Formats: sequence, C-alpha cells, structure tokens
Amino acid sequence: MYLFCDTVLIMTKPAKPVKFSRPESFEMALTELENIVVEMEAGKMPLEASLSAHKRGAELLQYCQSKLQDAQQQVRLLEADTLKNFSSPGIDDH
Repeated sequence: MYLFCDTVLIMTKPAKPVKFSRPESFEMALTELENIVVEMEAGKMPLEASLSAHKRGAELLQYCQSKLQDAQQQVRLLEADTLKNFSSPGIDDH
C-alpha cells in the first residue's frame, strides 16, 4: 500500500538585512538595550520583531562592552601615569 501526499513548497525571498544605526553614546545604547529587554520579557512581541530585537540587543551589548573596555584601558593608563608621578625620588627620603 502506498500513501501519496501532496507537498507544497513555498519559496520566499530571503529577509533583507536590517541596518541599525550606531548609538550616539554609551548611555543611549544602554537605555535602548534596557528597553529591548523589557519589551522582550513582556512576551508580547511577534516572532520577527523578537528576532530583530535580539539582533539589535546583541549589537548594542557588543557596543557597550567595547566602550567599557576602552574606558577601563584609559583608567589603567591614567592610574599608571599617576602612580609614576607620585613615586618621584626624594619624597620618602626624610
């Protein structure tokens, strides 16, 4: 006994890549990321919107992490320079 089933193949166009704008600042990126998290946690977003929000969130997270790493490096450099300035000879010689 053979069972035949009609199958319909639906061809769709690939989704166009979404271009997001670069955040103006760390604070604005963090605020936007927090808003995305709140919206996604509410669980009321359609699938496509959730996927887009997730992608944007990942980009914002990467941006924020990069900015924090840059700031940490600047602090290290400033601290290193400050420590050099305070360790001048003659201060502890008394």
